[in-house]
Amino acid sequence: MIFKELVLQNFGPYQGRQVLNLTPGTDEAASPIILCGGMNGGGKTTLLDAIRLALYGQRAQCSTRRTQNYPEFLTQCVHYQADNAETASVELAFEYILNNIPKQIRIQRTWTRDPRGSRDALEILVDDWPDDALTKTWDEWIESVLPLGISNLFLFDGEQIKDLAEQETPPQNVVEAIRAILGLELADRLSLDLEVLIQRKRKALANDQELKALQALEVKLNEQNQARDLEQATVEGIESEIALGELAVQQAQESFMAQGGQIAQDSPQLQVKLQEIQTAIATQRQQLRELAAGELPLMLIQPLLSAAHQQAQKEVRRKQIEMARDLLIERDQRLLEILSELNLRPKQSQTIQAFLTNENQVLDQEAETQENWLEADLATLNQLTHLLTHQIPNHSHQVREQLKHLKDLAIEEESTERYLASAASVEVYQQLKADVEQAQTNLESIRLRRATCEERLRSIERAIALLKKELTQYSEQTLDQQNRAHFLTSAAKVQQTLDTFRTQLTLRKLSQLETRVTECFRYLLHKQDFIQRITINTQTFGLSLFNSQGKTVPKHRLSAGEKQILAIALLWGLARASGRQLPIAIDTPLSRLDSEHRHNLIERYFPQASHQVLLLSTDTEIRQEDVQRLRENDAIAHEYLLHYNPTDRQTIIQPGYFW
Repeated sequence: MIFKELVLQNFGPYQGRQVLNLTPGTDEAASPIILCGGMNGGGKTTLLDAIRLALYGQRAQCSTRRTQNYPEFLTQCVHYQADNAETASVELAFEYILNNIPKQIRIQRTWTRDPRGSRDALEILVDDWPDDALTKTWDEWIESVLPLGISNLFLFDGEQIKDLAEQETPPQNVVEAIRAILGLELADRLSLDLEVLIQRKRKALANDQELKALQALEVKLNEQNQARDLEQATVEGIESEIALGELAVQQAQESFMAQGGQIAQDSPQLQVKLQEIQTAIATQRQQLRELAAGELPLMLIQPLLSAAHQQAQKEVRRKQIEMARDLLIERDQRLLEILSELNLRPKQSQTIQAFLTNENQVLDQEAETQENWLEADLATLNQLTHLLTHQIPNHSHQVREQLKHLKDLAIEEESTERYLASAASVEVYQQLKADVEQAQTNLESIRLRRATCEERLRSIERAIALLKKELTQYSEQTLDQQNRAHFLTSAAKVQQTLDTFRTQLTLRKLSQLETRVTECFRYLLHKQDFIQRITINTQTFGLSLFNSQGKTVPKHRLSAGEKQILAIALLWGLARASGRQLPIAIDTPLSRLDSEHRHNLIERYFPQASHQVLLLSTDTEIRQEDVQRLRENDAIAHEYLLHYNPTDRQTIIQPGYFW
């Protein structure tokens, strides 16, 4: 099978008719990948849902369907801007070998916003010619090509990989796929058919009295089965009520928050906080007043203080010169006397004497030019120096910090007061609180009813089990006593043989599957020697990992990326074991992977996963360097960008990728 074309019309976010060419590359340039890029919510998963819907219709396991019935699901799939008269449709064309001849089969499913007959209109075309016979038997035919039970091995998404990676045992859909691949479904069906035949034979071989007893037991069993079905339906109905109840609680809580109920509830704590802020503001202002009572006002005359400091330096210098003048004269006289005794040349003596005279004149001139109006002494100079270099700068810094803190406190005070002002009144608060409590009470009541129904359901299940056991024992005892159980004995032997066959088949097939999964995992894992062997439990189908020493490696020891690689390896191994050459579609494939595992998937898995691989990725999964590597390897046949316009809630399919 090779997908050729996917056509969407008014489907999900795709308005109008939009076409994707899905044809992979030719044999000469093997390019199996069709890459579709889009941001979250842009319509990637919708493409996967469209393929599933086209193939399986009402049985399709689409991501957005959940518990909706088929008409409701079809209605919600119509683009919101489409008129009621406009049709929505999905078309999938693929190539398949029919009677050894390649044929192109096109599936067309069409419906309106109100689908008539509670379903869509299906038409199958073979080489563009309608095929009524294939249309009528489509569900049976597609089961022979791509059974629904194993479709999840070829059409899967990141959430499926995540669930498979996190669970200790595979989810039910993967278990069903494993059983289908192993051929256990046929054995189970044979076992069930044999059991039905045994029950019929028991009725035929029993006498009238025994037959009445058997019929009475069967009537009770049917009644219990009906009661079980009724309770199950009741539980399902209550689940819907719980969803509505949870929504009501959420809406009540949101209304409680939006109308100021939470603020009113927290009002005492907010009042205490406001008082603390106001106390801090008063303390801050008092500290500022204390600073203002000290040297801080001198900042206003700081230039005058600087001028006074300079004048004080000059006056202290003058006093120092006057005090040292007489001492300098006496020193100069003694120096000259010593020089005269040294018998210096007259020119040298004159030079020294002239230098001393000039120095004294300079000092005299300096002393005479200094005005002495401040009468400052050395202590005054030191005080001014300390004031200008320490006290005033320190006080200035303290004032700036405290003013900033005071401003922040004022903003916080205003914000708190405004927040308190939005609190609900006492009457409104009481009503909002009562609404929330009533919604919670209603929800608890519904949950209690569900628990009661589930307990009744368990009780009915136990009664059914007892009735089945009694029916079996009764039939076996009576028929054995009358020596008329030859058929039953033979049937029991057949069942044993069938069980043995199923066990042996399971072991043989699982052994082959284990080999394939191990090969895939080791091929994709960057630590080649980390895991040597993978085994699959014959009952739960859970995976067990063993290292090269034969010791078990607990799954929780794997990193998140290694778990995802293990999940992908399992799906890949199952797909290979199925023996079916089918396209693979992968939605959000590279979440939670490190660079090396991402490299391995891009290099080793995507180009080899199948002859045709549809990748649906965001820009953070298959990045620019990743897509460049795939292009260099000629692995990409087509690239599309799903451009979503949030204003129109519409996605347009454009050629190319993000880069």
